[in-house]
Amino acid sequence: MPITMGEKIKIILKRRNMTLGQLADKLGVSRQNFSNKMSRDNFTERDIREIADALECTYTATFTMNDTGEEI
Repeated sequence: MPITMGEKIKIILKRRNMTLGQLADKLGVSRQNFSNKMSRDNFTERDIREIADALECTYTATFTMNDTGEEI
């Protein structure tokens, strides 16, 4: 079973010695709003890219067509 995006963010936060509140501050959102988003695990791709930037990470998302190997 794959881990959720929220779980991945928590792993990175732990490795960065950061709290959810500190990340929320870096993103310019309220701690409560960000905590709610984490509990719902409800992120847009834009959210994820902003979170990755704030955590000094690279985020990539691609579709690979199985028949041609083409990445979109």
